Parts: sequence; structure tokens; C-alpha cells
Amino acid sequence: MKLEKITNNPETRPRRHYEDACAAAHALDLVGERWALLVMRELMLGPKRFGDLRESLPGISANVLTQRLEGLEAAGVLVRRKLPPPASVQVYELTEWGYESEPIFQALGRWAARSPLHDPTLPFSAASLILSLRTMLDPTKAEGLDARIGFRLSDAETFLAHLAGGRIEIVRGPLDGADVIFSGAPPVMAGAIYGGQPMAALESAGVLKVEGDRALAERFLGLFPLPPKTSLRT
Repeated sequence: MKLEKITNNPETRPRRHYEDACAAAHALDLVGERWALLVMRELMLGPKRFGDLRESLPGISANVLTQRLEGLEAAGVLVRRKLPPPASVQVYELTEWGYESEPIFQALGRWAARSPLHDPTLPFSAASLILSLRTMLDPTKAEGLDARIGFRLSDAETFLAHLAGGRIEIVRGPLDGADVIFSGAPPVMAGAIYGGQPMAALESAGVLKVEGDRALAERFLGLFPLPPKTSLRT
């Protein structure tokens, strides 16, 4: 009898469930697979095409991305739909229930930002940056501020934020009415907001462009303090 070699790929094995009635365990049954939460993160700001998702998730293969999208669709977290002409392309979009998961990402982000093992030099997507701003805003620092901040993070991705009442709302779209506009890649913006890199130095290096109210721009960069790092105990 001819022996057939079988190779098991951990990414394609049947999913295991925790067999636990706890709702947190069920949540992990739904979204606990590798890459699943990051796929959801990338869709948190609106629908995306398959290729756009791959581009924003370095390291994921087309096969694994397909599996995660199918799994999240089966779980009711996202849907597939076709854009009307002239686009006529298929996109993936979170369901209303899927969008309700944003507080989970905010809690995880605040908690993990305290880790001394966090490496801020790794790839950082536009969705990561925008969600971090909605997570890390300090309402007391933003008190009394009513302003519109534009972000041009690439040729195709622009976002407009409205700061008012100690809150920030950010939507993808045109930058009409912005008091100040930042143009730069997400890692550059993260360096200015969270890494303490001077705005003028980034402008001199040619990686950041600031248009509009410069005093407002400087103040905006200081509205998002990170929580203190915890210590590693042995």
C-alpha cells in the first residue's frame, strides 16, 4: 500500500471550541482565531476590499485572510456586499453588532499600552491610528476645544476629526472645513502624538506636512497621553 504524507497546517485545522458557557469564552470561540480581531480592527472605520485588507495587515496570507473573513461572516460579525456601479467591487463590512465591538479594542489598547514589551516601531495602519485617537483622548486636556482636524494618511485615505465637549468623532472622508490638516503616514503621526517627536523636526525631515492653525496643531498633539508602563516582575 502506498503511504500518503499528510501535512497539517495549524491555520487550516478545524477550530476548537472551549465548551464553556461563559460569554467571554464564547467571544473567543467567535473571534479568538489568529488575525480575526485585526481584520475587525481594519473594518472598524468602514468597508474595505480584500486587497486593501491584505495591504493593511502585513504578514497575513491570502488563504488565511479568506478563512478569517469566512469565519467572521458565519459568526455574524461581518457581511460581504458589492458596491454599486461604477465601482462594482466586492467589499467586506462589519455588521451593526460587529461595530459594537469597538469598546473591546479600546480596553485592550489601553491595557496593552502599559506593557513594557510593546514595540511601537512595528507596522501601524491608518485604522490603528484613528482608533487609538478615539481611545487615548484625555477629555480634561481637550476641555473647551471645538475644532476640526484633518488627516491625509495616504493618497487614498483621509479622515476628518471633530473635537468638541471633551470628545472626538472621526470619520473617513473629505477634509472640508478642517482648521488644521496633518499629512503623513500613520507611523509618523504616531511618532508625533505618542512618541514625543517634535512637529518641526518631522516637517524638516519631509515626512510630515502641517497646514492651517499651527498653535492648534501643537495643542492637538498633546491631547493623547499614554498610560504609565507597568514593570516586569520576576
